[in-house]
Amino acid sequence: MTIAKYRNGLPQLRGQAMLTDGGLETTLVFIQGIDLPYFAAFDLLRTAEGTKTIRDYYSPYARIAIESGKGFVLASPTWRASADWGDRLGYSAKALDQVNRDAISLLAEIRATFETPENPFVLSGDMGPRGDGYDPSHRMSVDEAQDYHATQIGTFADTEADLVSILTLNYVEEAIGIVRAAQAAGIPSAISFTVETDGRLPTGQSLGDAIEQVDAETGNGPAYFMINCAHPTHFSGAILEDAPWKKRVWGLRANASRLSHAELDNSEELDAGNPAELGRQYKELQSHLPNLKVFGGCCGTDHRHVGEIARHISV
Repeated sequence: MTIAKYRNGLPQLRGQAMLTDGGLETTLVFIQGIDLPYFAAFDLLRTAEGTKTIRDYYSPYARIAIESGKGFVLASPTWRASADWGDRLGYSAKALDQVNRDAISLLAEIRATFETPENPFVLSGDMGPRGDGYDPSHRMSVDEAQDYHATQIGTFADTEADLVSILTLNYVEEAIGIVRAAQAAGIPSAISFTVETDGRLPTGQSLGDAIEQVDAETGNGPAYFMINCAHPTHFSGAILEDAPWKKRVWGLRANASRLSHAELDNSEELDAGNPAELGRQYKELQSHLPNLKVFGGCCGTDHRHVGEIARHISV
């Protein structure tokens, strides 16, 4: 039987500040010049060379965590490793199951290399939306979402993964279905919404309403919520209100760029923003999100941004 080290006691929920990585896919595509059909980083695990590329990607982040005295959430390169995306890349159900397992095994190897008693490394089975993270036009019901995501979640639950983290969600029914699937599989979930430049989900729902709805319909099911794939200036206004839901936001993976989702989709160049400015913005966000404990990046960010974030945040 596979035993997950932190599944029943996530360090971030016990007050441990945790870093995580930046924009894996944008780093591979724009900085390393690697072709990633459908932004599917997991496909690199097919070869020894690709696996080494993924392993090497995490190393500078792990060192930053150790040097800054923080823990680290090792997020698997499996954002696209669900059925529909796997099918587009020619993966059978069996092959997709295996690549998700291989991803967690790789993270476990990295943890064994870097982790210390003072710097816990949590293994996260990362997942993404069934559709386009920026476009909620093709929406599932809660039951459909639970059924679709249950396979990948079940695979992670059968590995050393400590939790599943679902990034770039843009409508609430998919989030609820995912949480219910994770509850059924017995693994904690972190739900991360993306927002537009007005601080609202692409459906128009407010971030606070989305978080409250997920909690209400799952019995406070997620271990915590996160915000990702948006610049701090896009959602800073949404978190100024004094509201209980803000205590449920424990993680942040912001974009380096101030561009909108539509502008990023049409961009052929990487907008790396200003790493030092991003670090300062994270520090400011801490004053409005009292439980913020997981700090990383999304599109356009790399180890420079995470290093600045680590330098600026107060823990």
